[in-house]
Amino acid sequence: WVHVDGAFGLFARASRSKRHLTRGLDEADSWATDAHKWLNVPFDCGFAVVRHSAAHSAAMTQSAGYIAAETGARDPIDWNLEWSRRARSIPVYAALRELGSEGVEDLVNRCCAHCAALVSGLGNLDGAAVVAEPTLNQGLIRFCLPHTTPAEGDLFTERVIRAVNATGEAFFSPTTWDGRRVMRVSVVNWQTGPQDVARAVAAVKGALESTARSSSP
Repeated sequence: WVHVDGAFGLFARASRSKRHLTRGLDEADSWATDAHKWLNVPFDCGFAVVRHSAAHSAAMTQSAGYIAAETGARDPIDWNLEWSRRARSIPVYAALRELGSEGVEDLVNRCCAHCAALVSGLGNLDGAAVVAEPTLNQGLIRFCLPHTTPAEGDLFTERVIRAVNATGEAFFSPTTWDGRRVMRVSVVNWQTGPQDVARAVAAVKGALESTARSSSP
């Protein structure tokens, strides 16, 4: 059984310019993705697509003497882990109806372009280095002062991230890549525009410079 966790990546299929990144996905047995990312709906609106319906229902169906089986319609209890939940499908359906296929494609393309511009702008700052170029809507940046050790670079990167987030202008999270601490750049909000990219770069520039000054002997 081959499962694809497409939290971000599955939506590349909605973009004609990014679809090649998902080549071969048709061979998988199941996919999963998070609608709360690209579609900006409430946080727990994820969904799965399963090729083998019999295996899917067999894994999820639960029964009890006090449960009246539904025979005339598809019952969610046979396809989900939860028995009691709100109607998560409604905001997802509403977002897809509002955007349409062209709107989803435009959203994906815009976020990818803004991420590329943001990573490029950050990479041009003194003391910043691009660790991973975005192939979709995420990239990685690392900060380091001249003549410092990798461990010191880890601490410096963490300090810069905290300083940026404290401004309220942008939010970035730290992560680890190849054993080193880096800043994760992710763009997925439908409201993000070029002005937000410029503001984020400016916020990082200010935080980087102030952190460098406070780190100087």
